[in-house]
Amino acid sequence: MTENQNIQASKVPTIGDRQIELLEKLCNATAVSGDEYEVRQIVLEEIKPFADEIKVDALGNVLATKFGRGENRVRVMLAAHMDEIGFMIVKKHDDNLFQFERIGGIDERQLPGKAVLVGREHLSGVIGAKPIHMTTADERKNKIPVDALRIDLGPEIGEKVKPGDRATFATRFKRFGPSIQAKALDNRFGVAILIELLKHAPENIDLLAAFTVQEEVGLRGARVAAYRLDPDMAIAVDSTPAYDLPHWDDEDQNVQYNTRLDAGPAIYVMDRATIADRRLVTLLSDAAQEEEIPYQFRQPGGGGTDAGVIHKTRAGIPSISVSVPSRYAHSAIGLARVDDWANTLRLLYAALVRVTPDLLAGERRG
Repeated sequence: MTENQNIQASKVPTIGDRQIELLEKLCNATAVSGDEYEVRQIVLEEIKPFADEIKVDALGNVLATKFGRGENRVRVMLAAHMDEIGFMIVKKHDDNLFQFERIGGIDERQLPGKAVLVGREHLSGVIGAKPIHMTTADERKNKIPVDALRIDLGPEIGEKVKPGDRATFATRFKRFGPSIQAKALDNRFGVAILIELLKHAPENIDLLAAFTVQEEVGLRGARVAAYRLDPDMAIAVDSTPAYDLPHWDDEDQNVQYNTRLDAGPAIYVMDRATIADRRLVTLLSDAAQEEEIPYQFRQPGGGGTDAGVIHKTRAGIPSISVSVPSRYAHSAIGLARVDDWANTLRLLYAALVRVTPDLLAGERRG
């Protein structure tokens, strides 16, 4: 590590009470895809004193730039999506029962009986279904289709709701011991990390922070943001499923775990949408080893991040993803470790201070 990198390493951001409070605020906010207003306002309030330029584009992405010092600085885009899975109200029925559609990938088997918050006023409702006492044996064998479910808001409150309003799970943030449980850890972890990196931006790069919209419905905001920012390289910061539970039906080891809790940030090599740039894989893994930061490689497979569209923008952008592992993704509640979050922040900072023009110079090998 150079002397300049040593100086910057002394400024590495950490996770403390203030960062926990910010994550709680972000997770408890509602920002279902297409209506990211609440999280966007939190982001703007947090980054305004630290960014040199801030723009909100036509789709609602927050694009913040922190310029570095010196010549030939690499333009590094960091992207984290603000939106979350949830629901949209599409029709009102009698007795203030509301038909809804899913936004993003949600398993309909988990929906009956879940408490939800509807609209900007966070109105309390519940996803209702026929009680088990009233169901037939055949009905109990099958999942209930979404079009047979309704959000029940009751009198008075229901009068405030209209088609187009969003709804989200009513889960509240909780810290217990080394763990966090909350809704929308995918991807409030990434949002919180980008905020901290903007506040502690390395001086060797131009940091282009993109807080993107509509990732859960097709990576839409990131495509627009990458075109606007036109970076030299990009890192998508997200949360990825930790499918690390044991197999209950046999004694075989779970070898398709994707990622694990307590193993540190997950560096992507390949997912459904992206084959990571090998130079960036090396950058991140070398930084982790040199700084003694625990890390893991996310197992190749399904899923994807904003990197899936960023790397195909303009003439092509070298891209990679780094994620905080969490269990029970795209459900009413996620569970993750504070240390995995903290080490993801440490790793990204350690990698950024090592970025030089030589990193991307010359022929790409791979």
